[in-house]
Amino acid sequence: MRVEIRVGGFGGQGIVRTGLILAAAACVYGDKNAVDTASYGPESRGGKCRSEVIISDGEIDFPKVENPDILIIMSQEAYLEYVNDLKENGILLVDSDLVPNQKKDLKAKVYEIPATRIAEELGNKIVANVVMIGAFAAVTHLMDVNHLKEAIKSNVPKATIDLNLKAFERGYEYGKSLLKEN
Repeated sequence: MRVEIRVGGFGGQGIVRTGLILAAAACVYGDKNAVDTASYGPESRGGKCRSEVIISDGEIDFPKVENPDILIIMSQEAYLEYVNDLKENGILLVDSDLVPNQKKDLKAKVYEIPATRIAEELGNKIVANVVMIGAFAAVTHLMDVNHLKEAIKSNVPKATIDLNLKAFERGYEYGKSLLKEN
């Protein structure tokens, strides 16, 4: 098993932390190998940002994601830049409110998650990335939910653990509802 994941958005959305949480859930709390790399512009907020995670049963000899199996997108700019890299029949999770212009003929399973809106309903849009992690867990069944929760708890500020776990649960429930619709 080898799965390549790319997370794209802009600085300030927790894109880098999302990759860290996914990798930690896989290798610190799970029994997989994982590597996480990140790339971002010189701006701390608002600039282009991406995180790439490879999860594997075996050794990972090359840490770069070229054609992701799973793409998590949280901005229109990231969508335009990365959507064509997604493997045919891959999985795309997209923040539907922040990415209004999407291709109609994409050969992928597309899940639209209003992650930022859900996070705002919880009181802080900064947890939109964790809403996406919850939806990711529900639609991919790739990782153990408890491993993801442990990775969240160990990689967010202590004062925000409860809010982040609520965000994860809301995203997970939203993802499960999307699976029921299909």
